[in-house]
Amino acid sequence: MTVARERIPGWLAALIGGVALVAIWWLASATAFRPQEGTSFTPVPSPLAVIDWLFVQGNIAGTWGVFAPTVTAAAIGYVWGNGIALLLATVVLVFPRLETVITQIAVVTYCLPIVAVGGISIVVLGGAKSPGDPSETAVFLAALVCVFTTVVGATLGFKSADKASLDVVRVFGGGSWMQMRKVRLVAALPAILNALQIAVPSAFLGAVLGEYLGSITAGVGPTLIRLQGQLDSAGVWSVFLLCAVFALAAYGLFGLVIRFITPWVSGKAVR
Repeated sequence: MTVARERIPGWLAALIGGVALVAIWWLASATAFRPQEGTSFTPVPSPLAVIDWLFVQGNIAGTWGVFAPTVTAAAIGYVWGNGIALLLATVVLVFPRLETVITQIAVVTYCLPIVAVGGISIVVLGGAKSPGDPSETAVFLAALVCVFTTVVGATLGFKSADKASLDVVRVFGGGSWMQMRKVRLVAALPAILNALQIAVPSAFLGAVLGEYLGSITAGVGPTLIRLQGQLDSAGVWSVFLLCAVFALAAYGLFGLVIRFITPWVSGKAVR
């Protein structure tokens, strides 16, 4: 008799992981990063200090307000980066001999030092055209960091199509376009959507890095620079925390969309 192992629910595992991270954070702030005698500054404030900065001092409303340009830049870069990546993956499908070249291009985009590329982008593209607008450099970096994962995911997804199903379509008179619509796209959809999900937090990180390089007056990047200049570690960590919350929420929401669009992957049918 085989006894099936009981799996920990996903929400419980996430809760345990979150509590463990907060405990490690609290322990580090109370031991290794305690303020030195005669000063109150510490690079790692306690969770209570962050909560105090956000809610007791009432900074959370103003901090959320600086996310608008960053989210806009991330969204624009996300669309451009993934659009280019899907186009490249489609080219590989139509012209298989170009797979090596396109894969190398995708790898290069992933391996480029993003800080160096960002510095060049500031000179070439510039920042925000006017206060409140997204930074052109932030849009570019957000797009750049999305290319590799989506190219790889889409290419592998297109290759996962069942050869027997492709042959059936061809036998009944269907061409390459019919195979694409009826077989390849359906087979590739889970891999493509997973790659697009991974690109969500990546695009947001790229946008923040683009803003951090300058040439913009509003956004998460300028806010971090200002708080660091003021040695406000609680404020910096508060912005970090809000960035993580936003990225996790967007990632999780996209995951729910994936489960609805591809119910066969999880073995559930949409009624």
